[in-house]
Amino acid sequence: MDRDFFNKTRILDGGMGQELLHRGLKPKGTLWSAYALIDEDCHQMVVDAHLDFINAGAEVIVTATFTARRLRLMQNDSERYFEKINIKAVELAQKARDISKKNILIAGGLPNQKQTYRSDLGKDLGLIEKNFYDQARLLNNGIDFFYLDVMSSGLECEIALRAIESFDLPVLVGIHLNDNGTLPSKEKIQDIVNSHKNKNWLGVIMACVSPEAYETAAKDIQQLEIPYGFKLNAFNKIPENYNVTSKDFYDFDPSTGSSLTKEGNAGNPANILGINTDLNETKFYEYAKKFMENGAAILGGCCEIRPSHIREIAKLKLLK
Repeated sequence: MDRDFFNKTRILDGGMGQELLHRGLKPKGTLWSAYALIDEDCHQMVVDAHLDFINAGAEVIVTATFTARRLRLMQNDSERYFEKINIKAVELAQKARDISKKNILIAGGLPNQKQTYRSDLGKDLGLIEKNFYDQARLLNNGIDFFYLDVMSSGLECEIALRAIESFDLPVLVGIHLNDNGTLPSKEKIQDIVNSHKNKNWLGVIMACVSPEAYETAAKDIQQLEIPYGFKLNAFNKIPENYNVTSKDFYDFDPSTGSSLTKEGNAGNPANILGINTDLNETKFYEYAKKFMENGAAILGGCCEIRPSHIREIAKLKLLK
């Protein structure tokens, strides 16, 4: 692909996991989008969601692999599906692209390999690197670049970048920020770029962040000599101690001493984090326009950002 792809305004897709839940996916535990890959009856739902983002104006779609990482599958007694569903995610994204007959790029979504929005990686960093590598290996065939999704520390970025180095594919780095403008690790986004940027970086975005978080760090990101932007979420609030293995997603069975994953709406993270109903399509457009005018070239959405939101910000390309 063109390594200068993000040097001009580009539109990314929105949040696939939450979009699938809106379309009727019944989550099991914390698998969310991964369950749509496991259940063959849901494969067309994945293709249709990708297509709706494409038809809304997205020039890049991300594979639905955020919860297809090994640890999340293990937490839900589903590790046996690891290889199958990561390969399938690429196939479904390719199918949507081919149906659309549009020049769409596919990003291999490579998420954090421990706890989302948390910087504590534990002691076994070698295992984290292996898990990054193993998932990247499965995504490698059929994607245009890797997307590091919701990195929460410089160390996590370092490990992920080392794990994918041998594939020599471009990478878009997605860094999560709290509302105070720093990573969960307390680092600043320019610290990450200055310490870990390499020849394969296509750009850097603030990943799964609130508009407030982006605004707080905007002056810092404007100083970077690299394409930048965002995937905004429409959650109400992400607490700093957020834990996706909480009792909100599991029922404890005292007779067996095991956790039973809940099904249905109980497995929707929006039930815990809430939805920012003020961030409607019009407001999303206003934020994106403001951020674009201040230098952002990579415009997209994350959790609770739907095709209707992407359709609005795709209009911004007409202003360039």
